[in-house]
Amino acid sequence: MSADTLVWVAAVVVAVVAIVAVGYAVLRQRRRHRLRDRFGPEYDRTVRERENRREAEQELLAREQRFDSLDIRPLSPEARQAYAKKWTEVQERFVDAPGFSVTEADQLVTSVMADRGYPTEDFEQRIADLSVAHGRTLDHYRKAHEISGRAVRQAASTEELRQAMVHYRALFEELLEAPGSRGANDGSPRNDSRNAPRSGSPRNGSPREGSLGERPSRDHSPRHAEAGSGQAREDTRTD
Repeated sequence: MSADTLVWVAAVVVAVVAIVAVGYAVLRQRRRHRLRDRFGPEYDRTVRERENRREAEQELLAREQRFDSLDIRPLSPEARQAYAKKWTEVQERFVDAPGFSVTEADQLVTSVMADRGYPTEDFEQRIADLSVAHGRTLDHYRKAHEISGRAVRQAASTEELRQAMVHYRALFEELLEAPGSRGANDGSPRNDSRNAPRSGSPRNGSPREGSLGERPSRDHSPRHAEAGSGQAREDTRTD
């Protein structure tokens, strides 16, 4: 083989290696962007915990594979309505029994998860499974669970218990609203919110801190009605 031929062969090999390297880098970058989009803040959290981006991404890919093996299903409209009603009742009991209400909220979220098809035996596994479709609200669940644990030991203040309810509500409403199909790629609430609780979360994923235990009031008294009728008659005479 001549020297010129060797040079050409070497050049071709170098070019092929370069193309493969570039292709691999592009695929890895696309995978990284996809994982960031799907897991949201959970991506950065996992990277921080592993201190190695590659290991963190491998873990997130393993979570996706496990999630795809689960039978995650949406709630029926009737189940949504029933759960929304139960949540309203739990919120109304908060004023008189905040600690008990937080425990009820934790149990209610776990019950919704089970009905959706999520395994609920182990908390850390719940976190891993939820992160695939609800990564943007998962930190709310962590905080609520931590406060709930202290509430059992009577080591949480009323304000902390109120915050726990707000955190639980963020995930609860997503579990009610999201269709939960295997192709879901983020944790953002879907548009079908007809049967969701009224005290919902804004689009940025941060729940509103509505007044717990309060009931809306309207003035349906006869005096109010008569005043309205009198005003209507006065307007008629003026016309």
